[in-house]
Amino acid sequence: MKEKLIELEKIYSSFSEKAKGYKAGQACQKGCAFCCAKAGSIDITTLEGLRIRKALNVLAKKQQKSFAKTLHQEMKKREKEKIVPCPFLMKSKACIIYNVRPFSCRRIYSNHICTSQKPPEVNRHVMDIAGKSIKALQQLDDTGYSGHLSYILHMLDTPAFLDTYLNGDFKPREIMVFGKSHKIIINKMML
Repeated sequence: MKEKLIELEKIYSSFSEKAKGYKAGQACQKGCAFCCAKAGSIDITTLEGLRIRKALNVLAKKQQKSFAKTLHQEMKKREKEKIVPCPFLMKSKACIIYNVRPFSCRRIYSNHICTSQKPPEVNRHVMDIAGKSIKALQQLDDTGYSGHLSYILHMLDTPAFLDTYLNGDFKPREIMVFGKSHKIIINKMML
């Protein structure tokens, strides 16, 4: 798993380097949280979820319980098809997991300040580069899954699923009902 986490960083770095020129002059700055609050879906791979989960495990127990509760509430709201802010967005509009944020957060930016009437504007070349990076992420995490952050983290909090995943096993039937109802994608099928 350690090797995969190193490869994950390489995919992130490669995307950043290739997209840098296109993202010059972006309107996004610290404190801008339009996409974090209004974008809708923050999809991650299981590998990214594992990385986020590890970062959360070093927080104080009180914070861990608070995030577990927030994630559960966010999951329930999503099941009712509501758009809700990212559970890791703090009141200060800062991201508590910024250093381990998933690719879906890394790829998004805008050429202008966003509003509900004026959503993010992204260069199509960046979207093409991002598409290739997503494919690389899914290939890297070929025994894992992709889906909304709260659902993937929920799966990783299920001991049976976590053990299966960490052992490199692949048992999609075990999450079939949950996976279908929450639009979880099987990465191996995407390849």
